Amino acid sequence: MYMTVKKLSINYKTLEEFKQFREYGIQELSMLEDLQDNIIENDSESPFYGIYFGEKLVARMSLYRVSKELDKYFEPRQDYLELWKLEVLSNYQRKGFGKELVDFAKGFGLPIKTNPRVKSADFWNRMGFTSVHYDVERDLGENPLVWYPEGVKAQERLSTKEETTD
Repeated sequence: MYMTVKKLSINYKTLEEFKQFREYGIQELSMLEDLQDNIIENDSESPFYGIYFGEKLVARMSLYRVSKELDKYFEPRQDYLELWKLEVLSNYQRKGFGKELVDFAKGFGLPIKTNPRVKSADFWNRMGFTSVHYDVERDLGENPLVWYPEGVKAQERLSTKEETTD
């Protein structure tokens, strides 16, 4: 089966399609409010990517590029991608759509951080993601998983004294 990942437009059609996904929530409602307030054009910068099966959106994710100044995960410090809301509609799961989205994200060649949903650890392990050493201040109750492209490793935590001399 041939799959193509497409950047999704921020418009009423896309938001209507998002209502099919279980993880439909505050982020989409916020986008809907922005649309209603500003009637955003299709060329608005969208963080969403998806895969259509025929005319139906069956898989989606959002990708945000995070600046290296905010990087607390990777060595050397660099821009990285934050992957959110990866979801495949239940009738289309286990058919490669999720893998296709993750491979698309990896294609940017940047490290990736994600906060997995409950019971999705096996999927992320198969995709090459690993747990980070939990840091209370950095992770704030999340249990992030990361993917390291070649030449990138986990950032070593600096002591408080070293941080203040930067």
